[in-house]
Amino acid sequence: MFSRYKSIKEYIRIPVVEDRGRRPAIFLLMLIVASMAFAQTRREIVRERVDSLLRTRYEQVTYDTLYLARPQAKLTLKLRGNLSHNSIHARYEKDGEKFRSNLNTDARVTFSMGVNYMGLAVGAAINPAHLSGKNKDIELNLNAYYNRFGVEAYYQLSKTLSGSMGDTHLEKGSLRLASFYLTGYYAFNYRRFSYPAALMQSYIQKRSAGSWLVSFAYQGGSIKATDEAPDELDGARLYVGNFAVGGGYGYNLVAKKWLFHLSIQPNIIIFNNNSLKVNGEKNTASYHFPEMMFNTRAAIIYNMNKKWFFGSTFVMNSTIFGDYNEYTEQWRWRARAFVGMRL
Repeated sequence: MFSRYKSIKEYIRIPVVEDRGRRPAIFLLMLIVASMAFAQTRREIVRERVDSLLRTRYEQVTYDTLYLARPQAKLTLKLRGNLSHNSIHARYEKDGEKFRSNLNTDARVTFSMGVNYMGLAVGAAINPAHLSGKNKDIELNLNAYYNRFGVEAYYQLSKTLSGSMGDTHLEKGSLRLASFYLTGYYAFNYRRFSYPAALMQSYIQKRSAGSWLVSFAYQGGSIKATDEAPDELDGARLYVGNFAVGGGYGYNLVAKKWLFHLSIQPNIIIFNNNSLKVNGEKNTASYHFPEMMFNTRAAIIYNMNKKWFFGSTFVMNSTIFGDYNEYTEQWRWRARAFVGMRL
C-alpha cells in the first residue's frame, strides 16, 4: 500500500495543500466570525438584562390594585398631533404714561409618533412648517410622569415673536426669544391616583381618585432685540429668572370607558432675577408679593377596548410677576390629540 511513497510521513503529507498565503486569510475569517458571534451574544445578554430590569420595574406592584392597573400589553404605539403657542403680555409706565405690550409666537403644529415599552417612552416629531422653511422655531420637550413624582421641561428658541410694545409694532424677526421651563410634582396619594394614566397611558385608572400635590417651577430666558428691530429698541434685552414652590390638587374621574383629568398647581415665586437692559443700562425689577407661576393639566381618554384608545391632553405653564400697575405675564400651552394601540 505504501510502495509508491518513500515513507509514511510522505504519505500523510500528500493530502495537505501547502499554501502558506491562504492561512492568514482563513485565520482572519475565523476571527471575524468568532467576533461577530461574540458581539451578537453580548447584545443578546444586554438586551435580556435590560428587558429583565424593565419587566421587574413594570410588574412591581406599588399601587392599590383596586384603583390602578398596568396594561396587559407591554408595547404601546401612539400617533399624535400637537399644537403649541407662547404669548407675553405686559403693562408698564413710561414718562408718566401707561402702555401695554402684546407679543405672540407663531402657533407650532407638529405630528409625532410615540413608542412606550414597559414604561420607557420615546418619540419623534415632524414640523411641516419647519421643513418648508416657513417656521424655524426650535422647541424641545421632556416629560417623565410617575405615580409618586414627575418632571416636565421644555426649551424654546423662537424668531417668530411679533406684536406690539406700546405704539411700536414689531414684525417677525425683530425679537429673539429663548425660554426654558422646568417643573416637578410629588403626589401624596400615589397608590390610587396616577398622572401617567392620564398623560402617558402607561397605567389604567380603574376607579376615580385624586391627590394633593406639592410642586416647584423654574423659568429662565430672555427676549433680545435683533438688528431688524426699530431704533428705539436698539440693544434692548429682557432677562427673566423665577423660582417658585407651591402645591395643588389633581383628580382622575373614571366614567365607564372614559377618563377625565384636571390638576392645578399654583406656585409662589420665592426668588426672581428679572431685569431690562436698554442702551447699556440695566434696570432690575423689584419683587412684589405675591408673584405666581401656575401649572395646569387636563386630559380626556377613551378606552375603546384593551387594544385601542384615543384622547387629548392639555398642558399650560403661566408666570405672572410685578404689581397691578406694572406687570408681565407669560402663557405657554401645548394641546395634543392622539390615537394609540397596545400590542
